[in-house]
Amino acid sequence: MKDRYITTVDLGTGKIAVSVAKVTGDNTQILYYREVPSDGVRYGRIFNPVKASVPLKQAISDAENELGIKITQVVVGLPRYGVRQETAFAETQRSDPGSCITQEEIDGVKDMALDTYPLDDEDHEEMYGAVAQSFSTEDALNYSEEDVVGMPSSSLQGNFKVFVGNKKAVSNINILLNNAGVAEANRYFLPRATADAVLTGEEKENGVALIEMGAGVTSVTIFQDNILRYYYAIPFGGKSITTDIKFECGFTSRLAENIKLAFGACMPERLQSMSDKVLSINDEEDGTSQQLSIKYLSEIITARLKEIVDAILFKIQESGYADKLRNGIVLTGGGANLVNCANFIKQMSGYNVRIGFPKARKLSFVDCPGIGETAAAATVGMLLLAITDEHLNCADEKGKKAEEKKPAPAAETKKPAKKPERKSIFEEDEPKEETTIFNDKDWGEVVPPEPKPKKPKTGGMFKWTKKITETLRESVGNLYDGMDE
Repeated sequence: MKDRYITTVDLGTGKIAVSVAKVTGDNTQILYYREVPSDGVRYGRIFNPVKASVPLKQAISDAENELGIKITQVVVGLPRYGVRQETAFAETQRSDPGSCITQEEIDGVKDMALDTYPLDDEDHEEMYGAVAQSFSTEDALNYSEEDVVGMPSSSLQGNFKVFVGNKKAVSNINILLNNAGVAEANRYFLPRATADAVLTGEEKENGVALIEMGAGVTSVTIFQDNILRYYYAIPFGGKSITTDIKFECGFTSRLAENIKLAFGACMPERLQSMSDKVLSINDEEDGTSQQLSIKYLSEIITARLKEIVDAILFKIQESGYADKLRNGIVLTGGGANLVNCANFIKQMSGYNVRIGFPKARKLSFVDCPGIGETAAAATVGMLLLAITDEHLNCADEKGKKAEEKKPAPAAETKKPAKKPERKSIFEEDEPKEETTIFNDKDWGEVVPPEPKPKKPKTGGMFKWTKKITETLRESVGNLYDGMDE
């Protein structure tokens, strides 16, 4: 069975994550996962494809060199921010009312809803995806997709949630990939992908709000009865917290991010003894130092986090599912690592809150640090969706190895001759094949021996002595000439 490779790229505001998985039959092993700082990305959308392609191209090259493959295409996610949710409706009259509804007819109604939905501005908008909410027949209303398949009916109606986004944001992804030297294998609506990676079946069925807090965008995705019911994203995240620390304390962006990661926490009243600690930041250039208390740092973080959570809770109320979240809230994304973040959301919302780590369902990985962290939730989700496509293969193992192992054409060189030992008078009468005889003077150029036909050894003592003399003369060159003089 031929192996195939799946390569995903998560284009985030703070980092670009590249992963490679090897699929062998029903087994999928994650071979590679790396995060690199991103550039040219704002609010999870590519605004400068040329700048964004530089770190992506290097990240793909690093993966190729480490795994010995040639990556030709990648799976990417659609932008999270700037997506609006609309309602679509489609209906069809069946030619045979006595027959049962098939899955093909369900898919046909879905395509009809997408094709007939009127966009407000077709030049600047495009459809990111659609999710079926319910189906109805002539005598059954608001049934799920699984329930309506197999029903006999003269008509079939479908209700859908349609997600519309910016067309330029998608075209910028294509420009980015072209500059990086790879093609687009597939693209996914990331809220669904992330949900597959971190949510359980019970949570999706009983009602749950998935909050994904990234660097530039924080989104909320609501599931109920195993159906995606609502999605919204706000343009604030972990980078907003870093910016607040930067301007409030007069730090650089890099220093502010490092301080947040090392000592950042919300809810200063729960820091206990840590609230009394003070950080001393020394400037090696001018020799000055600055003091920053952990408590004050926590107050800065808490103020911004409160604004983010307030906005998310407002959208949950607006969705109409606030009282149907039996499984509360699941928090994921890089911002979930902030100390006391889950407790803070629980205190503000009243819901049960857990941190959602990506599940290794159907996946295995060895020596891939970071793949099990909350920041890799979207990556794992894209892998779970991509492996279901049996025709998807993003890399060529043989092409890369052949390119690396192809021998360079070598110029013909003359092997240096080895200095032979002097012939002994007790050797055979005739020289062996491939024997080389050197001139005695300075061991100069090679003088190849003239081939001589082998003859049976005949004759007496004088003939044998003659042969020895000839052999000696051939070995020592003009030595006998000197002796005659």
